[in-house]
Amino acid sequence: MNTDIETPWTTEDSAQLYGIREWGAGYFDLSEQGDVTVNIRFDSGDVRVSLVEILSGIRERGVPLPVILRIENLLDSQLALLNESFNQAISACEYKGSYRGVFPVKVNQQCQVIEELAQFGERYNHGLEAGSKAELIIALSSLKPDGRLIICNGYKDEEFIDLALRAQRLGYHCVFVIETPTELPIIIERSKALNIKPKIGVRVKLSSKVTGLWNDTSGDRSIFGLTSNQLVDVLDRLKEHQMLDCLELLHYHLGSQIPNIRDIRNGVMEACRYYVNLVKEGASMGYLDLGGGLAVDYVGSKSCHVHSKNYSLDEYCTDVVEVVKSTLDAHEIAHPTIVTESGRATVAYSSMLLFNVLDVTHFEPAPLPKPFPVEVHELIGNLHEVLGSISPTDLQQCYNDAIYYREEIGELFKRGQIDLRDRSLAENVFLEILQRIKTELEQCQRIPHELEGLKEYLADIYYGNFSVFQSLPDIWAIDQVFPVMPLHRHREKPCREAIVADITCDCDGKIDNFIDTENQDVRSTLPLHPLKDDEDYVLGVFLVGAYQETLGDLHNLFGDTAVASVRISEDGSFDLVKELAGDSISDVLSYVEYQPQSILENFRRTAEKAVRQGTISAVERRELLDSFSDSLRGYTYYES
Repeated sequence: MNTDIETPWTTEDSAQLYGIREWGAGYFDLSEQGDVTVNIRFDSGDVRVSLVEILSGIRERGVPLPVILRIENLLDSQLALLNESFNQAISACEYKGSYRGVFPVKVNQQCQVIEELAQFGERYNHGLEAGSKAELIIALSSLKPDGRLIICNGYKDEEFIDLALRAQRLGYHCVFVIETPTELPIIIERSKALNIKPKIGVRVKLSSKVTGLWNDTSGDRSIFGLTSNQLVDVLDRLKEHQMLDCLELLHYHLGSQIPNIRDIRNGVMEACRYYVNLVKEGASMGYLDLGGGLAVDYVGSKSCHVHSKNYSLDEYCTDVVEVVKSTLDAHEIAHPTIVTESGRATVAYSSMLLFNVLDVTHFEPAPLPKPFPVEVHELIGNLHEVLGSISPTDLQQCYNDAIYYREEIGELFKRGQIDLRDRSLAENVFLEILQRIKTELEQCQRIPHELEGLKEYLADIYYGNFSVFQSLPDIWAIDQVFPVMPLHRHREKPCREAIVADITCDCDGKIDNFIDTENQDVRSTLPLHPLKDDEDYVLGVFLVGAYQETLGDLHNLFGDTAVASVRISEDGSFDLVKELAGDSISDVLSYVEYQPQSILENFRRTAEKAVRQGTISAVERRELLDSFSDSLRGYTYYES
């Protein structure tokens, strides 16, 4: 980061400050004009397109902010990279099996996403993973019966099992992964009743533990999967029913985001031991499903940080293939088809949330009166004396004194011994003290512990036109960190430190964890630019394609945002291939069991009564009902 105020700020400084080239994976960068660009790889070369230009184009077409912008090219690119990287590793290691990927529908169930992955994934035989009856229906309707894998995870009742069994007759390759022992008797009974031979897999609990936010799916206490005792019981039950040849897949899942490659290798190694023993028991086998875990480097640090990863995609694929090959070769067992359920890494890059900033709160004092009044309360005078005594050698003492006098003045206000204007004057003096201390701290090599949070305390609050709970639920629920940065003005130095609040009137509706590129960690404020009166200030939250579009709720009845799916062409132009209007107020009211027409009728009766009572005129009644009706049809977010 450039700290020399005499040197002009450049896009290189911004790129370093926001870490866009580290977390962007080659997909995102900055233009010479200072805009964020998306970079698409074609055979003829890379094409860079300004996100500001794309946003301008979709807004001209009537798509409002906030909006989820989805770049379909990035979906295709990530799916291709995953499959081609595994194929290259298989070739380089002389592995005798193959690779078959499946995308977990739960990671992003949006129709536009699944349709694109199913269509583009056909060339790679890329399938889908379904964890519920609804997701199974999505998988069956999205894929052709061409043998692509449909991995059936989760709890499965008779209806689920019957549907998947019957689908096999059409050519679908549905594999029932047994998560708990209670599922096997249902599978056996329904397969015999329908006279359809099932394809069965087993999910095992590995003792291997991983680091990261989602490590509860690993280890002996993981919720799903079979223990070794339960696995033996499944084997014996299958043998008893002469169905051991139906067992063809071993599955495990260690976590959604595994930052350390050593944990991945350990998990594969342990799973291979189970695979070897299942083959020796006489099971047909043929598929080794490693589940998910391929991480996304949200902070760009290439480390074991929970929001990062210390490996590349090529390293991941090579390590997996090498471990499987070396372990099974020692037992002269045929190499299985390797299956992964990589969801996060497949879709995260393709979607971004774009929203405009509506307002900002600064924690800065109003100008103090000159000369400072002498007739003020003694404690306010004492506070003002602290302001005049600030020096680099006694910052801690001045801070302590300021806190003391402010608290005492607050008590006086509660008891009615000073009035509102005196309280306001004291607050301005207090803020001036803190601002001057903060300025002095910038020159200190060592900052006192109590003063370490002063910059955060004085940070601006930028109010964004979005809802954390609807569009970025992982920020609120698990402290997930996503890259956040302005879409434009990157030739200007961002001189404000800020947190970003949403418009839900909730204290948790905020973003206050951001990428710290200098320390390869997380920081609590984000450098931003001052707002301009004549233009929107637009922020982007990147890498939100995984889970965020399906986990949102209706906090404050803010509904789904508008969605724009864009495909970029080799000449740099783009097509708005799909668009979805955001939820209207009428939509979200119906979700919570209100009937919009009944609401309108109730309000009409109230307005008509007011006309009869002479409170409003008939003309005012019509204008009021028109306004009410327009609001029902309107966007749930702030509209300009």
